[in-house]
Amino acid sequence: MALGEKDWLACCGSVKFAQEMVSAGPFSNYQEALNAAKDIWFNKVDVFGWLEAFSAHPQIGESPSQNHKIELNMWDNGPSLQQRTCLQWWSKGEQSTALATATDSTLQELYEWNARYREKFGFVFLIFASGRSTPEILAELKRRYQNRPIVEFKLAAEEQMKITELRLSKLFPANTTDISITKIPHTTDVTKAGEDRVSIIGGHLTATNETPAIKLSPTFTRTRPPITTHILDVARGAPAAGVEVRLETWEKNDQARPLFGQTDSGCWKLEGCSTTDKDGRSGQLMKMADALNPGVYRISFDTGKYNPDGFFPYVSIVFEVRESQKWEHFHVPLLLSPFSLSTYRGS
Repeated sequence: MALGEKDWLACCGSVKFAQEMVSAGPFSNYQEALNAAKDIWFNKVDVFGWLEAFSAHPQIGESPSQNHKIELNMWDNGPSLQQRTCLQWWSKGEQSTALATATDSTLQELYEWNARYREKFGFVFLIFASGRSTPEILAELKRRYQNRPIVEFKLAAEEQMKITELRLSKLFPANTTDISITKIPHTTDVTKAGEDRVSIIGGHLTATNETPAIKLSPTFTRTRPPITTHILDVARGAPAAGVEVRLETWEKNDQARPLFGQTDSGCWKLEGCSTTDKDGRSGQLMKMADALNPGVYRISFDTGKYNPDGFFPYVSIVFEVRESQKWEHFHVPLLLSPFSLSTYRGS
């Protein structure tokens, strides 16, 4: 069966993979094509080809019909926009069970964890999603988030191969007899029998001067930034959405902490700002880090805009993180009504 480069690109968004499949073909049956695909993917496609294929996938739970811009390929000779759109619509069908079992809250959580994953590893979370529910996928995402980047890169490549195998079966429906992809073990057999996957990746990352080195994100043991907050409107008994939040740190060489009554705003450095969501939680106010810098922090809330007729034009909560506490998490919520407020250190 003679297939062109665009057919193979519909199975895997790596140009190198598609070109090698054209060179290796034509294939008389599905098994022949699958054996070639495994060998090419694990032994001939380099790290940039893997990332190219990863980038062709939408996030789990994201539909191509949503108002999300299809990510443009960083390689000039990558798949065309039409081919990438085809790949993303295939992804939508493969994620149909996840989408059918999703709720607004689980989709929101999935979106947030996808963002954390991408920030840590530098590529979209990949999983063979066919037949899996949203809670199942979310649990796997959280589990894999703890991996070291080199380990996760290997797993993502293996998941891509499972997805490619399913798509190959659609190109050879007449002679595909038994596709049990969900039962494929993580250790995939390829032509170079016994070759260590981590060794392959390590070779891609260190043994080339022809292409620029890829920079992998550092590994963090935390799953959220060290300082977080939320706002509860106790007058309504509901979260306060749409409130602007700012996080600042005290910076002055000759003074460890601000003095009572001191109003010098020039000594406060902005770490980040966000707006509370429908659950009253702020977005990320600072970069992910394991160890928090000891010092004095200030979280400020634009309560006047939220409660125009209230007593507080804004609220600032100042607290100190000591050297012995830099590995701890600080959740500093605000309990607010038009004429009263309180706070505490949460978990």
